Amino acid sequence: MLNMIVYIVSFLVIIVAFCLIRVNFVDLREHDEGTEEMKELAGIIRNGASTFMGREYRVIIPTVVFFAILYSLFTETYAGLVLLFGAGLNMTAVEIGMRAGTYGNVRTTNAARVTKALSRTMRIALLGGSISGFAVPAFGLFGFLIVWLMSRGAQAHLVGHGLLGLNTCNPIAMRLGCYSLGFSLVGMFNRVAGGNYTKAADISADIVGKNVHNMPEDDSRMPNTVADFIGDCVNDIAGNISDLAESFVATPTACILISMQIFKDNPALLSAACIFPFIISAGGLLSSLIGVSSVIFANRKKIIKGKDGKPEVISREIQDPALELDMATYLSAGMVFIIGLVGAYWVFGRMPELSVFNFRYGWISPWIASVLGVVSSVAVGKITEYYTSMKYAPVQKLKTMAFEGDSFVVTEGDAIGYRSTLGPVLVIGISMIIAYSLAGTYGIAIAGLGMLSFVGTTVSIDAFGPIADNAGGIAESCHLEPEVRKITDQLDAVGNTTAAIGKGNAIGSAAFATVSLIMAYVESYTTGDIGLMSIIVHLVVGIIVGGALVMYFSALLTDNTIVAAKQLADAGEAQLKIPGVIEGTVKPDYTSIIELAANNALKHMLVPSIMALVTPILFGFSFGPNFVLGILIGSTAVAVGLALYNGNSGGAFDNAKKSIEIERAAKPDDTSLALAHKAAVTGDTVGDTRKDVVGVALDIFIKTMSTVSNTLASLFVSFHLF
Repeated sequence: MLNMIVYIVSFLVIIVAFCLIRVNFVDLREHDEGTEEMKELAGIIRNGASTFMGREYRVIIPTVVFFAILYSLFTETYAGLVLLFGAGLNMTAVEIGMRAGTYGNVRTTNAARVTKALSRTMRIALLGGSISGFAVPAFGLFGFLIVWLMSRGAQAHLVGHGLLGLNTCNPIAMRLGCYSLGFSLVGMFNRVAGGNYTKAADISADIVGKNVHNMPEDDSRMPNTVADFIGDCVNDIAGNISDLAESFVATPTACILISMQIFKDNPALLSAACIFPFIISAGGLLSSLIGVSSVIFANRKKIIKGKDGKPEVISREIQDPALELDMATYLSAGMVFIIGLVGAYWVFGRMPELSVFNFRYGWISPWIASVLGVVSSVAVGKITEYYTSMKYAPVQKLKTMAFEGDSFVVTEGDAIGYRSTLGPVLVIGISMIIAYSLAGTYGIAIAGLGMLSFVGTTVSIDAFGPIADNAGGIAESCHLEPEVRKITDQLDAVGNTTAAIGKGNAIGSAAFATVSLIMAYVESYTTGDIGLMSIIVHLVVGIIVGGALVMYFSALLTDNTIVAAKQLADAGEAQLKIPGVIEGTVKPDYTSIIELAANNALKHMLVPSIMALVTPILFGFSFGPNFVLGILIGSTAVAVGLALYNGNSGGAFDNAKKSIEIERAAKPDDTSLALAHKAAVTGDTVGDTRKDVVGVALDIFIKTMSTVSNTLASLFVSFHLF
């Protein structure tokens, strides 16, 4: 009865989320796009993004189908169908969210143009972002519930096999793992391809447009700029949706895989341990709906009766958009606390002898673990904000370094990135240890779920950033008055920080989820005692190789981006040499640049994306499960710190440049500012690849390897060469 109530309530929350997505989309579309020039540019961005995603999916779909067939043949009969289902839901969420972004960007620009009000402009950007934010947990939880219910729930002793009958497995665990893998496959492709697209365009536009020809930010004479607008949509929105959706699905998967292994001999506790993640996930979705919607509602247009009796439009005045977004985060987090507490008592409160299963403080232990995850999310966000926001010392110091030249900027940016890793890693590590002491491995998995419980709010705020960034670009490209760009720049600067916070949350939750999946992987082929001394060589070598794989993967992404950026820079320079383009009397050929960016991204996405899938398969069938365990440990240890370094240093570079540009707009004839700006642009081009190509791909890289390893562990045990 309890389980059925949870399922019904979860479906009701999902339905409410779908309705709000629809309502917010209609609300967004009802706002005006502005001038004809604005509409034309918005159409180019929208069509370019949709065309690219369509071409990308023509590569992704055959790959997903291929792996689906393999999984149905070799692991579990219906695993392939579930993998396809997960991939399809991820692509659906991406399509909805990205479309909202391409409609929201120009409407945000127009809101700034018409209202001159920061609150109303912020509302439109967040309205567009909310569609992405709500779609991630709604589609992820919807599919998870369907797979769970159709597999008949928590049955730890079921035995299934693939169509070829080569091995046995628990069919429920295998289906959940493959559902998560479907999300992972799409997420990896989207992150790699989108990152290459946007940063190749962005870097080439900065180098040629700003440093060579001294053009302002987002000058439409530079065709690479328009390709970068599209890149913001396919990476910062679509890629982020795909990535966080995969993270959201991976964490409850880890919870249930762990539960089915450590509680398999206690059906009542197994059922309770499996139902609690649904309560946290559905409660987090509800919390996100309320938290984000409250900010959207608070900043709506108000019409009052004026002194003369006529209707008068007023706007709520705000000074700092970051405070508004913080309000959504804190409200969402607070609601998760309450829902989780009630849910933990409801599920575990009447169960005896929980201490036997490492629940140190009884029924409240899982709730405390989930709170640790929520607190970790907020703490990592605040640490990231300190290192990447214009308001604080690190970015201000980086800004002063720009006056000393390129080398000083890059070196100081490195120092900020290195320094910024310790705080989040300590927060995550200490939270893991406490969660483990509270409820064992299950506690770590629940803490990871807590960190992503209000992912709807996180993604809404994260998607707000590229929408505001695009809005500022449209304002510049369409030659709107400086006041419009001033408003959008305020939002964009906040967006740079929220993007860094989102990246920090992604790698933090990946650490929790991956550690849980590693433990599930160990449990799946051992009885809990893996005989460390007997496998020490395989384990240690695997750890070293796993760390090196992360570095090689990062180098591969960086090289691909540099190659693409160089080609785009040459093509952009050639466009500027066409008579009339640089004078502004002739429009450049945007289509050829957009096509070149798309071709490069698609050409370079396959090898890095497949690497995460092939690595555990190759080493597992060569050296066995213990070597793969080492790879998972080593890659996780290196990826967490490296992702934080890349994301935070990149965010600091971006906001240092933005801070100088704001000051330069007030003092256009200041020579020292002009030179400092060139140095800051150099730093930003270095940071671009870090934060939007490498940093964002590492979390999904380690989770994909862990998910693949979990689904194939039994085969590694039975079939390996050495």
